[in-house]
Amino acid sequence: MKIFFLFTFSTFFWSPFEQAAASVHYDKILTHSRIRARDQGQNVCALQQVMGTKKKYFSTCRNWYQGAICGKKATVLYECCPGYMKMDGMRGCPAVAPIDHVYGTLGIVGATSTQQYSDISKLREELEGRGSFTFFAPSSEAWEQLDSEIHRNLIDNVNIELYNALHHHMVNKRMLTKDLKNGMTLVSMYNDQKLLINHYPNGVVTVNCARVIYGNQIATNGVVHVIDRVLTAVGNTIQDFIEVEDDLSSLRAAAITSDVLDILGKPGHYTLFAPTNEAFERLPRGLLERIMGDKVASEALVKFHILNTLQCSEAITGGAAYETLEGNTVEVGCDGESLTVNGVKMVKRKDIVTSNGVIHLIDEVLIPDSAKQVIELGGAQQTTFTDLMIQLGLASSLRPEGQYTLLVPLNGAFSDDTLRMDQRRLKTILQNHIINVKVGLNELYNGQELETIGGKLLRVFLYRTAVCIENSCMVRGSKEGRNGFIHILRQIINPAEKTLHEMLRNDKRFSVFLSLVKAADLDDVLSQPGKWTLFVPTNDAFKSLTDDDKDILIRDKNALRNILLYHLTQGVFIGSGFEPGVTNILKTIQGGKLYLKTVNDTLLVNELKSRESDLMATNGVIHVIDKLLYPADLPVGNDQLLTILKKLIKYIQIKFVRGSAFKEIPLTFYNPSITQLTKLIEGEPEFKIVREGETITKVIHGEPIIKTYTKIIDGRPVEVTEKKVTEERIIQGPEIKYTRITAGGSDNEEKLKKLLEDEAPVRKEQPTRRTQGGTARRRTRLAYP
Repeated sequence: MKIFFLFTFSTFFWSPFEQAAASVHYDKILTHSRIRARDQGQNVCALQQVMGTKKKYFSTCRNWYQGAICGKKATVLYECCPGYMKMDGMRGCPAVAPIDHVYGTLGIVGATSTQQYSDISKLREELEGRGSFTFFAPSSEAWEQLDSEIHRNLIDNVNIELYNALHHHMVNKRMLTKDLKNGMTLVSMYNDQKLLINHYPNGVVTVNCARVIYGNQIATNGVVHVIDRVLTAVGNTIQDFIEVEDDLSSLRAAAITSDVLDILGKPGHYTLFAPTNEAFERLPRGLLERIMGDKVASEALVKFHILNTLQCSEAITGGAAYETLEGNTVEVGCDGESLTVNGVKMVKRKDIVTSNGVIHLIDEVLIPDSAKQVIELGGAQQTTFTDLMIQLGLASSLRPEGQYTLLVPLNGAFSDDTLRMDQRRLKTILQNHIINVKVGLNELYNGQELETIGGKLLRVFLYRTAVCIENSCMVRGSKEGRNGFIHILRQIINPAEKTLHEMLRNDKRFSVFLSLVKAADLDDVLSQPGKWTLFVPTNDAFKSLTDDDKDILIRDKNALRNILLYHLTQGVFIGSGFEPGVTNILKTIQGGKLYLKTVNDTLLVNELKSRESDLMATNGVIHVIDKLLYPADLPVGNDQLLTILKKLIKYIQIKFVRGSAFKEIPLTFYNPSITQLTKLIEGEPEFKIVREGETITKVIHGEPIIKTYTKIIDGRPVEVTEKKVTEERIIQGPEIKYTRITAGGSDNEEKLKKLLEDEAPVRKEQPTRRTQGGTARRRTRLAYP
């Protein structure tokens, strides 16, 4: 009956606190621990204990399912949840622990050393008396781990030193874990000393970086939380500590130079990873001098060591990224008892608690990308490029005050044949990967052109999940340094030199396909400027085609155009720009659809493998295939043609519908209007109607637009000034055609329309191109109806 009464009373007394605590991290994690142990009986909690240590945790889901804490294997323990106890012969923890005053509760929770020291220091009477206290009670193990000299001094002076030390662990009101808010500062009962509270999302609660390992043990006159270390007084700021610590003189000098030191003297909740003097001494001398001589770089370096959140070591049970004052993140984790930064064990001393944060001493200097030169941004997978840049003298040409973008291929992109090239040729290749301006990833757009220091123009292609520059697509890892950006690419960039037509003409593998292109009058399509993707069958695709078959095919121009234009689609589509394994549907010029996807780095077109992809042309890209493509839904109505196509195409069943005909495809898809380029000459705009058979002898007159830019010639920047060329377009209509003037306003438009009212339609134009200081050159182009 006594046990039952005690259980009922305690449950009634406890429940309001539990309900109020339901929304706090510590209590949520505790609830999860109860759920995991529900098969063990009521009021049992599941904990994880790090093997080889006495450390126990109410674990997060992540640690629980990994079966590890700080990279060390953790075993599962089942214990009574805080506030409950076992009964002989009964399953689980059906009884509540007795409620006593704070002094008696210290014994109930096993903080026997703290209880003993409270007795000998004459604190017991206060702990047994009236009031409402919170006691952060060090465990017995915590007293054993205390520095032996400090411990001895406390025991030698129990009435003052020990009494004050214990009072420093007390707050003069009851504070459950639900009341311990992250970033809160409490006032202790000793000399109003500060107690810094942190309540982390993983359920860890700390006071001056000491972890609460057993919380919320209710007493009649307060509450006891057991902590894992003895608290020491906190008085100084981080700035104060840096200014008096001899081993941080190098950091102090850097913080003063960069005007960051004063920040660390202001109120806040900071974490400082403080490099020791030895850490600074290990840096290359030239690197440190350059950074310290650059206020922006030195400020970035110091701020990269500071978090705007307070991260005690005991709260870190796994890796997580934290934003620094510099703006980028560092990965803070743990490996057993050691803290790690960016995966490296570098923390020599941890948890130096100050009034505005915590300091961890480290033996390496963290250098952010923003303090590095662009050539220093390359990682382990880009060493081939950076080594070649140094060997060929290109690295030294990148000035610290300059602005650059490096397009850096992965190490695997450099074949042995490439590395054996003549150094002049190799230098030219590298120059095609250097842009003389800073261009970030979010500044790139589709159709953009970037000029290299070698004078080549590189095109940017933007896809759903990829950004490509010419034939090479980016991988993750773009970075911004002090004087530029670095973007990581899969392949070496091959700038386009020839048109699609020139590439076909210069490669014997495509001679049959090219002859059919010519027969279909499609040469101009592949020769003129544009943005095309062309799937080109090799001669092997036509091996079964006889001369007679070819003649029959050529005579039916509509059929030939339909077949060839099914191989052409508008837009430049790089094979590695497609999301792997996902089918991409492209509409061809013929009107049918192509189905593209990449599998194991191989491009598939209608499930046919591309033997070679991403051959870049100035007006598009070629993907090589070894079979002729044909739209599966396009019927053939001619027996002869069906026979020929069946010889060439065996991977699909071609439909036969007698009498069906191929549609006519006019060439307006690539040149629907005539474009005339003219030079601007000062004066007012003038207009002239173009009648059939006449030539244009006047050009648009208006204010010239001056464009100035910097171009690299022989490795030196040269300022170039040129006059911008405007564009006139012949607009086709059902009855009349007129020239739209891009320079001038609405008044000019009205003048032009008025001139056209009584004029006949224009059917042919022979424009004259006038150049400054020269004679007119006449070119004739036909407008397609």
